[in-house]
Amino acid sequence: MGNRPSGYVLIMLLFVVTAMGIGLLVAVPVWQTQIQREREQELIFRGKQYVEAVRVFQIKKPGTFPKTLEDLVEEKCLRRPFRDPMNPDGDWNIILLPEGGPGGAIRRGPDGNPIQTGGGTRRGRGQGQGFAVQSILVAPKSALSSIRNAQILGVVSSSTKKSFRTYNDEESYDRWLFFYGQDPKQPPEIVYYGQSSK
Repeated sequence: MGNRPSGYVLIMLLFVVTAMGIGLLVAVPVWQTQIQREREQELIFRGKQYVEAVRVFQIKKPGTFPKTLEDLVEEKCLRRPFRDPMNPDGDWNIILLPEGGPGGAIRRGPDGNPIQTGGGTRRGRGQGQGFAVQSILVAPKSALSSIRNAQILGVVSSSTKKSFRTYNDEESYDRWLFFYGQDPKQPPEIVYYGQSSK
């Protein structure tokens, strides 16, 4: 008779531990999903910061693009460098004008009409609002020193993980593009570093 209460306590304790374990099994995925969604929001915010920084760089130095992400901080176009929130290393892939287009993105012909070189055209005047890009080069940050006349337009995550939300009709982070001259309704031709363009 004396052992019966301790037996009940043991059964109750096992029940509580089991219930807590089940609760944790349910809570952990929800918590991980919430963290991932917050990172997605941060990715969009940071990516847009780089787009705005390149736009400001264009205003300060018309006709030129930054050669490194550090140029944006040095020219006070970006308050501080941001890390890729989807990549543990924090390194972005860089979006550039395709090679072979030095300064060509904003040139005009003798008749004053825009001429298309280097993957971009300017349609109209005034602080880059008419700048549009038809093709881009995506390269890892580590490859920048190997690219002749690098002209940075923006950034994209190096993570190939599938996203929870859709951004500009894309469902993996390495396709969430953030670059100056982007038209969400007209996706650019993407050339990856080391791959030849069509």
